[in-house]
Amino acid sequence: MALIDKHQLQLSEFLSANYENALSNTNKLRSLGAKVMQDVDATKMANVFPFNCMRFDRVVYNFPLAGFFPDESKEVEIWRHRMLVQQFFENAKSMIHINGEIHITHKSNGFFKDWNLEFLASRVGLRLIEEVLFNFKDYPGYRTKYGFGGDKNFNCIPSKTYKFGLKKPNEKAGYGFMK
Repeated sequence: MALIDKHQLQLSEFLSANYENALSNTNKLRSLGAKVMQDVDATKMANVFPFNCMRFDRVVYNFPLAGFFPDESKEVEIWRHRMLVQQFFENAKSMIHINGEIHITHKSNGFFKDWNLEFLASRVGLRLIEEVLFNFKDYPGYRTKYGFGGDKNFNCIPSKTYKFGLKKPNEKAGYGFMK
C-alpha cells in the first residue's frame, strides 16, 4: 500500500495542467539518478531538511523573479526582486562548500540590471567570480518559462550567468544602501 501526499499530488496536477513537459522532464531526471524536489522556497531552503545538513559545490537559481504587480511603482518592484535575491544569497551562502559557487542566471539589461546582483551578493559576504553570457542553446532541451502557471517561453536574450563565491578573509563585506 502506498501513501500519496495530497500536496504533491496537487502540485503534480498543477504542473501537468500548466507546463506541458514538466512531468516527463522530472521523470527523465529521476531516471538519470537526480533527486527532484519541488515547491522549495529559495529564501528558506538552508533551514529545511534535507538542505540544512548538506553542502554543495554549486547552488543555481535561474531567472529569479518575485512576480509583477501592475499597481506597484518600478522602485517597489525592484526592491521586492532585490529582497528575493538577497534572501536567496543568504541561504545559498550557508549551503556551499568553502570553494563552492552560487550561480544566478539573469537577464542583463534594463529593469533587470537595476537589481545590482553584485552589490546584493557583497552585502552577505559573497564576491563575483565571473559573469558569462547565457546561451540556452548550450543546454539541449532547456526552455524558459513564465512563472505563475504559464507554458509560454520568455525571451532570455540578453542574459548572463553570474558566479559568486565566498569572500576571502581579507575582503570586506559590502555595506551601505543599494545603488
